Amino acid sequence: MQFNEDSRVKIPTILHLMSLGYKYLSLKDHKPDSKTNIFNDIFIQAIKKLNPQQHDADINRLLEDIKSDLNNEDLGKAFYQRLISSPIKLIDFENFTNNSLHVVTELSYKNDDEEFRPDITLLINGLPLVFIEVKTPNNSGGIQVERDRMNTRLANKKNLRFINITQLMIFSNNMEYDDNDSRSRKLTQGAFYATTAKNNIIFNYFREQKQLTITAPKVTEQQINEVLLDNNATVIKHSPEFATNQNPNTPTNRICTSLLSPERLAFILRYAFAYVRDANGMQKHIMRYPQLFATQALAENLNKNIQQGIVWHTQGSGKTALAFYNVRFLTDFYQQQGIIAKFYFIVDRIDLLEQAKKEFSSRGLVVNIVASKDEFAEHIKENKAIHNDSGKLEITVVNIHKFKDDPDIIKLQDYHLKLQRVYFLDEVHRSYNPKGSFLANLYQSDPKAIKIGLSGTPLIVDSNNTNKNKYASKQIIGGYFHKYYYNDSIRDGYTLRLVREQIATSYHLQLQQALAELEIQQGDINKKQIYAHDNFVTPMLSYIIDDLTTSRIFHNDNTIGAMVICHSSEQAKAMYRIFNEKTQANQQNFKDKTAALILHDIDTKEDRKNNTENFKDGKLDILFVYNMLLTGFDAPRLKKLYVGRVIKDHNLLQALTRVNRPYNEFNYGYVVDFADISQEFDKTNQAYLKELAKELGEEITEYSNLFKTDAEINEIIEQINAKLCMFDINNAEIFSQQISEITDKQQILDIKQSLEAAKDLYNNLRMQQKYDCLNKLDFKKLAFLYTETKKCLDRLNLNSALEQGDTSSKLLNLALEDTIFSFNKINEHELKIAADKVKEKLQKTREEMQRNIDPQDPEFIKLKDELLRLFKDGKLTAATQEAIATNDQLLERIYSEIKDLNRRNNLICTKYNNDKKYVCIHKTLIQTNPEFSQQQHKVVAALTPIKHNIDNRLLANSQLLANEAYFLGELTPIVIDEFKHQKFTLDVTAVKNTAKLICNQYIKDVSCKEHEW
Repeated sequence: MQFNEDSRVKIPTILHLMSLGYKYLSLKDHKPDSKTNIFNDIFIQAIKKLNPQQHDADINRLLEDIKSDLNNEDLGKAFYQRLISSPIKLIDFENFTNNSLHVVTELSYKNDDEEFRPDITLLINGLPLVFIEVKTPNNSGGIQVERDRMNTRLANKKNLRFINITQLMIFSNNMEYDDNDSRSRKLTQGAFYATTAKNNIIFNYFREQKQLTITAPKVTEQQINEVLLDNNATVIKHSPEFATNQNPNTPTNRICTSLLSPERLAFILRYAFAYVRDANGMQKHIMRYPQLFATQALAENLNKNIQQGIVWHTQGSGKTALAFYNVRFLTDFYQQQGIIAKFYFIVDRIDLLEQAKKEFSSRGLVVNIVASKDEFAEHIKENKAIHNDSGKLEITVVNIHKFKDDPDIIKLQDYHLKLQRVYFLDEVHRSYNPKGSFLANLYQSDPKAIKIGLSGTPLIVDSNNTNKNKYASKQIIGGYFHKYYYNDSIRDGYTLRLVREQIATSYHLQLQQALAELEIQQGDINKKQIYAHDNFVTPMLSYIIDDLTTSRIFHNDNTIGAMVICHSSEQAKAMYRIFNEKTQANQQNFKDKTAALILHDIDTKEDRKNNTENFKDGKLDILFVYNMLLTGFDAPRLKKLYVGRVIKDHNLLQALTRVNRPYNEFNYGYVVDFADISQEFDKTNQAYLKELAKELGEEITEYSNLFKTDAEINEIIEQINAKLCMFDINNAEIFSQQISEITDKQQILDIKQSLEAAKDLYNNLRMQQKYDCLNKLDFKKLAFLYTETKKCLDRLNLNSALEQGDTSSKLLNLALEDTIFSFNKINEHELKIAADKVKEKLQKTREEMQRNIDPQDPEFIKLKDELLRLFKDGKLTAATQEAIATNDQLLERIYSEIKDLNRRNNLICTKYNNDKKYVCIHKTLIQTNPEFSQQQHKVVAALTPIKHNIDNRLLANSQLLANEAYFLGELTPIVIDEFKHQKFTLDVTAVKNTAKLICNQYIKDVSCKEHEW
């Protein structure tokens, strides 16, 4: 039978779309316009149905105008505007099933010699607005291949018309999401949706949050037959695989239901797109699924006459964009009720006002900024929503301080029944006193206004409970309209996890010493002055510059930027001054770097704006700040945050998440902690978790915070133990000796990766106050081992570079950056005759053979036999230069292999307190049992207490081994218990073989001397 992409995914998806209300259209019977893929006959008939008053000439002219729109290099903006707002209705959005809905397969998108052929295309009134690409599960390259392929299509101008007309794309290999994909920034599996782009298409996850009701009739037997016949796939009809793949709950069918069911697609086409102009030109965005569900939740609450509440979406999830989408949506929502909506976006800082203005303007809204309280009072009283001449939608961005001293801006006589004011309250997690505060005054300014609070960290009170007068914003604004937490945002790839890096000990001591000296010199001086003193700032700044340089080399990305949160504005000024001095002096690592100082009393507002924009555009490397830019500042390239002071409450979370935006190949944002924020983070995090528990009840079980979950912690510890189980991690010196014997760089990289995971885990555990987990690994010792491993890797990289000329590796770059080179005479070369050379190498090989502690090992026997053959065949006595060279290579290989075998045996031996017989036991077990070979660390964990138990029994009874049967009887239950404890499932035969193996080695150890070769 057929078992391919068509039979497994494509045809079942077509049938599912038919069950959603789409009619199958055979390309044998209908042909599109090859230049646009518009089905003209279907289009004309559908437009006549929706616009019965229009003449044929008008419709034909409309068709030509559409074709003209599609020639624009505007990502289809002109066409989209016509699609949703043309005087001649192109789509019936109110009753979407009133449109002509068709599904076709293998519709060719062709222009000259360029062609691509989506698996499935959806036609809305003959317009190809949606296409779907499907792949079989576990396809080579995963979904990443489809994204790369689509990026190539987007860059090809011959596809311009097809890209401009396409609104929505779905890509699926019919697999469930792998949540590790979003963390690694690679997409291997799942079903994703996207809209068009100029070059770098963004694939979005979709996780359904509502139960959709589908009213379309079930697909008939005749319809199934028609689709199978048209696709030459009749042979699959009665196969069990075909029946399985028609399940509506397959990943592909689920996302089709979520996005393409008529009601949902009507909403998406009408409200879910935004054209955004930024420094790189025009971009097209599509709603993320939490924005979609938040918008629908707003509508549901408004229909219930619930007029105020909070949208809790984590930082980085697009709350300003959500407000933009809802200006469009709520304008229509109220217009259908004969009401005019008037929108306000309320901020509490000037920098946030400027940022909001830019965000809304870039999306095409007209933005009003009021300069005074009087102007605002007049503006808000006007009973009209639009103040511009273009007729574009608009929003007024207001600083909440405009409400000061005049809470009753709108008097009873100012109300107009046909006007509805809508307030979006930015950063509503900042609590205010309702008795006279700005927020309370805003609340009173128009009691009938819709109030939508936007928050990423809605803490109830400050974590220290120091301000008893603070009230929760929830008490003022109301309950939650919609929630989207950190774990969801990380899982969906919209934000990154954070790694906290404690500053290096040497620099920590250097800063402490500088601080102590300053205190001695200056006496009882203000701490602020000490932290701003040149003697303190200089080493701190040097560390920051060195660390940023190192990070760029390590990540092979010179575009990443840094922000330094200074202890005070005085420290920020000193740091900026010293930076400029060192830059002008062309000091190492300072040269070619640029920075700006962002303080409220330095430079003009325009200068500060230009500096922040220059940073976002990559024209500045570092920003020195104190209070500004800690919230609301979004710059994806900001990946290093240097924290020089303790920040409290929600402000801490806000500041930390400046580095959590996805960027290039980064899996984490990095927080370098000079101030030791861990205790304050603990307090804030606990307060946050308490609020979750209080507000969400059972939903708390679904929440995992910014850092790692318990399951992930246990998994990481398990992986670390597995990777390091053969090494002595209790003795750093022996560990260093062990890894120094390894010549395979990949093995060292694997060890380093495990130790890096331990470092990351340690920071997460401290931040979450999971102190019980800190006992599961000796983290302090692992830190030393990490340093030794890095040194070992640096050496291997340097050797590799000298031998192969490889200088491209980012780790080698690091090694070169950190190495101080000196040139010394090592020795003088002594010429030796060939016989001496062979004799020397043979002696080394023989000695290495004698060191072997497991002479029954097949690998050892193979090498021994190979060496013996060299003697027997007389090869070692050959005297020609060619023979000498060949023999030298053979001996070198045997020597290297036996040395590596001994190294591996010695690693095992150290795990069992240098008991050589356990090397044979361990190796025999993993060679004979596949389950053991995959979990060596658990084998060690099982054998170690067995050894301890047996040794203690032998100490108590030296005659125990005299009776083999009795000893075996004593040993068997111990084997069962310890392997069961490690969750190994051993059958009777495996238990007997394992016990017999251990028994034989003990008896052999008593009766035989150590084997000599």
